[in-house]
Amino acid sequence: MASPSKAGTALAALREDLVGDVFAPRDPGYDDARTVFNAMIDRRPAVIAQCVDEDDIVRTVRFARDLDLPVAVRGGGHSVAGMALGDGAVVVDLRHLRAVDVDPAARTVRVAGGATMSDLDRACEPHGLATTGGRASTTGVGGFVLGGGTGWLDRCHGLAVDNLLSADLVTADGRRVRASADEHPDLFWALHGGGGNFGIAASLTLRLHELPEFSIALLLYRPEFGPETTRTYRDVIAAGPDEASGAVLYLTGPPEEFVPPHLVGSLLCGVLLTYAGAEEDLRKLAEPLLALPHESEVVGAMPYADLQCMIDDPPGMRNYWSAEYLTGAPDDFVDVYCGLGESLPVPTGTMHALFPQGGAIGAGPHEYPVPYRDAPWGVHPFGLWADPADDARCEQWVRDVRAGVQPWSTGAVYLNFIGDEGADRVVAGVGAENARRLADLKRRYDPDNVFRFNHNIRPA
Repeated sequence: MASPSKAGTALAALREDLVGDVFAPRDPGYDDARTVFNAMIDRRPAVIAQCVDEDDIVRTVRFARDLDLPVAVRGGGHSVAGMALGDGAVVVDLRHLRAVDVDPAARTVRVAGGATMSDLDRACEPHGLATTGGRASTTGVGGFVLGGGTGWLDRCHGLAVDNLLSADLVTADGRRVRASADEHPDLFWALHGGGGNFGIAASLTLRLHELPEFSIALLLYRPEFGPETTRTYRDVIAAGPDEASGAVLYLTGPPEEFVPPHLVGSLLCGVLLTYAGAEEDLRKLAEPLLALPHESEVVGAMPYADLQCMIDDPPGMRNYWSAEYLTGAPDDFVDVYCGLGESLPVPTGTMHALFPQGGAIGAGPHEYPVPYRDAPWGVHPFGLWADPADDARCEQWVRDVRAGVQPWSTGAVYLNFIGDEGADRVVAGVGAENARRLADLKRRYDPDNVFRFNHNIRPA
């Protein structure tokens, strides 16, 4: 740790050299700069540097190394564990780096490190192109992709990392490195699920796919029809094309137009059936679900970027999430899943989601550290509430879901869906053999574990 006089001199120099703003704990604007989407996170970094270009990133990393301080990286600030912040750390805040450059002829897109999913989707939409993104428009693209990346398009276009073509990084020693299949291929491999352990992504280049049409069916059912609804949705996905995806959800009826007023605030079972294609084909696919007794329906064509905004997390909410990936979804699992759904804390924003996998996910490259790829289903208990008095019951419900579905768990997990659940879960998120290889690479690219505010891979 540097002396106070050295730290003060270095901070003054950083303020002078950085194009972007620099915040220290006593500065006006510091508390706003350290706010992330999960209201349960309250951490006090030593310095927050709001970088506006790659040079700013390099300057900030070198500042941190000179003072022997760890580095946290903020893109979208959407990590449920609050990994964008660290007590006493230097935060490289990328929120001003949001450029998205689409090459329609090459079907590629270059995304700056602070861009959100909305930035990406809206830039691609006029060209009839898209790539696998998260299920909320506020998610940061960088953390989402480097963590693996699952979303509404993954069954037809693969995980986000399957579409990663290159990454421009700033490493722990302040060097600029491009990683691709031809340049630093070992590092490129590590970025396919290894998260932010190996550098700061100043930009990512992703493969795009044609998406001229997109359609959805959003149906709400009373919870007593949950088991039949879940089994029907399971069978629709199993018989349907890879373009079909979505989720079965238990949720509190929100105050939205598609929810009948008398069901607002009540427990509901919902189905979101997404389809990367025309409304006519979606309606045929959704016929078994439409035939079940339901309380409301929204069926039709919808711009993909609009769907991405539908379940955005409201700001200032408290969050606690987890996930399990499954060997299958047989009838006895459905009974357990729906029983856990009926115990969901109501009224809160908490959701109980069952996502399909398969398709291009399972058919994708198996050499990467994404061991959940072969699981046909994933369960995501998504705790979301406003009142701190609900902390205990909402967190316990999430833990109960994990425990309840253990008989069908593969043991693997998508790390972007969980908070800090310990070192063993990090290994479960990348695979045991991959974890050893990642630790060797961590020793090469970040031997001092400067980038530790993540699902951390410690240097071997």
